[in-house]
Amino acid sequence: MDLAAQPPQVIELDDRLTLRRFEGEADVPELHRVIDESVEHLRPWMGWVAEHSLASTTAFLARRAERWEAGEEFSYAIVLDGAISGACQLHRREDTPVDAYEIGYWLHPAATGRGVAARAARGLAEAAFRLPGVEQVLVVHEPHNHASGAVAARLGFTEQGRLWEGDDEYRVWRLTRAELARVPGRVRG
Repeated sequence: MDLAAQPPQVIELDDRLTLRRFEGEADVPELHRVIDESVEHLRPWMGWVAEHSLASTTAFLARRAERWEAGEEFSYAIVLDGAISGACQLHRREDTPVDAYEIGYWLHPAATGRGVAARAARGLAEAAFRLPGVEQVLVVHEPHNHASGAVAARLGFTEQGRLWEGDDEYRVWRLTRAELARVPGRVRG
């Protein structure tokens, strides 16, 4: 993939909060610990935690560089006060519109309720809109995950409806470039 068509590897949000591209094997111990401490918090919303193990964390991080270079997924560690406190990403599904990226995010429970997810999501949206041809950003989440819906609403996303994948239902939110420009607050850089 053309390097000009990639988001930045580091997104500085403020003096305490940074998104940085995962560093593969170097991040395994810390990310594994953060997931371990977050399993019960994430279990209702993130199906992958049922299979959480050191091997799954290692495998996840091993695939990040390849997926980044292919432009399929841009995964970041959410670093709060110098420590990994969650993860976020820009990605596309098979049915994602060609002019869109979807944002995903999760946090360690100690990092919730402090605006971290909203700041991370805003930083990802701004990075997405700097990519060629991107005109909209989506948030897709389970209907009962009210925290994810609150983040989307706070950033000016509008709910577009529901999506069904088999028996699973999801809420779909959309933000356009023009809508983001109307929401106060900017990310540095």
